[in-house]
Amino acid sequence: MARKDGIGMTLVPGFEPRGEVTADDRARVAFGRAGVHGRDRFLVSVSPRGEIMLTPVASIPKQELLIWERPEVMASLLRGLDDYQSGRVLSRDDFLDEDLGE
Repeated sequence: MARKDGIGMTLVPGFEPRGEVTADDRARVAFGRAGVHGRDRFLVSVSPRGEIMLTPVASIPKQELLIWERPEVMASLLRGLDDYQSGRVLSRDDFLDEDLGE
């Protein structure tokens, strides 16, 4: 349940006010006081009441998207990483040296 602070602003549980900001003439707002760093990326969500929520995101290359969309691919990748960390992977540099009949 939301609560009100001492000046009548509604506070959402889990969120802490960090200050007030003003948009400049180009509608930009600085978020440095909130811990945002240059080049950080965010998903911007707007409620019907005009409240803005920024959710930190990490963009991934499109060709890597199938890892996140297909659980069986993610599971295979994680098994491979576990095999590597456990030393269950053999070096196959000799594979690159094979004559391909050219």
